[in-house]
Amino acid sequence: MPEPFDPRYDMTEAIAPAGSGGGPMDLPASGPQTLKDGPTPKGGARRGPWRLPLPWRGEPGRRSGGPAAPTGRGLWTDAWHDLRRNPIFVVSALIILFLVVIAIWPQLIASGNPYHGDLAKAQDGPAPGHPFGYDLQGRDVYTRTVYGARASITVGICATLGAALLGSVLGGLAGYFGGWWDALLSRIADVFFGIPILLGGLVFLSVVTSGSVWPVVGFIVLLGWPQISRIARGSVVSVKEHDYVQAARVLGASSGRTLLRHIAPNAVAPVIVVATIALGTYISLEATLSFLGVGLKPPTVSWGIDISSAATQIRNAPHMLLWPAGALSITVLAFIMLGDAVRDALDPKLR
Repeated sequence: MPEPFDPRYDMTEAIAPAGSGGGPMDLPASGPQTLKDGPTPKGGARRGPWRLPLPWRGEPGRRSGGPAAPTGRGLWTDAWHDLRRNPIFVVSALIILFLVVIAIWPQLIASGNPYHGDLAKAQDGPAPGHPFGYDLQGRDVYTRTVYGARASITVGICATLGAALLGSVLGGLAGYFGGWWDALLSRIADVFFGIPILLGGLVFLSVVTSGSVWPVVGFIVLLGWPQISRIARGSVVSVKEHDYVQAARVLGASSGRTLLRHIAPNAVAPVIVVATIALGTYISLEATLSFLGVGLKPPTVSWGIDISSAATQIRNAPHMLLWPAGALSITVLAFIMLGDAVRDALDPKLR
């Protein structure tokens, strides 16, 4: 046997003689086997070199070159993993994707003109090429239902983005800095919470002469940011007490860097959930305001406008009300279902 300090000698490897019954360098028969050339042959003889499970060569008891241990997944990876297997999310996402596509390119499925009318066909029922019939002015209900998705989707998405951005910034700053800024923002939010949204819309939009989508979007953002602001404030207050945020402060990170790099990514999940559910609510609010005559106005094509004009003719021509109201209901339901699925995936308490 070579000298113990001979550099040619490797204490990590040894060769057992072929056919031997075991020796001091053999692994015990009852212990885990980590033979380099396969399992122990029958009879106890070991052939070929075997390697001890050293820590720097891999995990103890695992063969060199084996599969790596599974690594942990983050919140967003787990959420996406759950959402892909949730049929509610898949169905609602497909419906919303279809609505967004026809809102951008309505001519893909409707080749007619939503403004063209033929009074001779007013209130007529379904006909070849016009499956939804005609309205009071002889316009194709199918074409107007398809084109009406553009205004409703635009109002919903723009109002949600504006309210989420404004509410997240104000609520995040209030939750992070606290003090007088938090108290002032809370009192302002309480004032807006005390305004009935329909009454506020009647008062605010009745003085606006424009019938475009932007006054409606501005009104919804004005009354919608306090809800998201409170959610963002509570989330930031909870996250800023974590150890990694305190460590960033101790290491000298500025307030802006701490908010953007450490707090915002971990506090944004509740805001996304609330905003997704609120999007469907904002679409129904736009339709309600248009139905009352203070929201979108002609010549803008909107489901709320068509429902308002068809309400007086529900007995004579129910198809005028059925199709735009059905499209509105499906759209709102799809966004609410999507929000529920996202909430279930992002909330650890519901796992």
